[in-house]
Amino acid sequence: MGQLTTRQVALLAALAVAVVGGLLAGISPDIAHSAWSAWWPFLCALLVLIVAYITFYFGIERFVHNRIKVLYRTVHDLKRSRGTASEETPKGDELSRVNAEVMEWASERRSEIRELQEREQFRREFIGNLAHELKTPIFNIQGYVLTLLEGGLEDEKVNRDFLNRASNGVDRLMKIVEDLDMITKLESGVMELRVERTDLRTVVTETIEAIEMHAKEKGVALRNDVEAGVLVSADRSRLGQVFLNLINNAINYGRNGGTCTITSYALGEQRVVEVSDDGIGISPEHLPRLFERFYRVGKSRARNEGGSGLGLAIVKHIIDAHGQTITVRSEEGKGTTFTFTLQAAE
Repeated sequence: MGQLTTRQVALLAALAVAVVGGLLAGISPDIAHSAWSAWWPFLCALLVLIVAYITFYFGIERFVHNRIKVLYRTVHDLKRSRGTASEETPKGDELSRVNAEVMEWASERRSEIRELQEREQFRREFIGNLAHELKTPIFNIQGYVLTLLEGGLEDEKVNRDFLNRASNGVDRLMKIVEDLDMITKLESGVMELRVERTDLRTVVTETIEAIEMHAKEKGVALRNDVEAGVLVSADRSRLGQVFLNLINNAINYGRNGGTCTITSYALGEQRVVEVSDDGIGISPEHLPRLFERFYRVGKSRARNEGGSGLGLAIVKHIIDAHGQTITVRSEEGKGTTFTFTLQAAE
């Protein structure tokens, strides 16, 4: 049975009173033998019904609705202050409106609570991961400096080596801070993109040349299969950073003697770009969180000394800033492919 309106409640209550009144009038000894004995109960019941209906209806309006309206206005004003309510007063029964408003308000609050809980969980994980990332280079630098202060500075065999290692630790700290600063600017929109017509193959070639020595050390071959003359609308510098992070990721987690291939093909008004490797791959449960800051995929993808743990997060933010999308597919032992889109340029 659905929710009753105010009039329906008043009518049901009045009918109950009218039936009782009619029965009492029918058994009254004063009119049991009069000419009105057949009609009197019905007339009394009708009169009682009218009076009771009016009494109940206005009684409910006066003592119940006035209090419910306060609750309704409070909920309605809260929703309107959040920009989710209409300026017009909803039509229909007051109780039905209040019920609908309260149910909707409760649903919104539950959604907000879930969102706040998820944000709090992300905040805790982020702070923990950041502390862990910073702790490693800081402890390394501290160890090298203490060794030098305790006499290593006078030892020519270790002083320059330890100073270089401490310098590398400082460089890693600076890399983490710079990457965090870049992500913050991309998220806040402070960093403006200089979108222009860019030759896609040229950007890939320049990136490969910059990272080629690292690839040779790891035994990974780099292949640029992007066709010549492919133009896209993108920030050339940021696009180079996307390729640098993705290719570097393929090198770090590729197999010795493996290959990293960059390809591209047209899809309507867009260009689809793929960066593929035949390395160790990623298990399915890790794929949804792969672009999170400092997220690490188990022991198989060990922490690299020179990485900031923010490369893939930066890649996603740059692609998002271009209004495009990036996805990843992978299979353990068979490699990983990152796929993203760019706006084609004429």
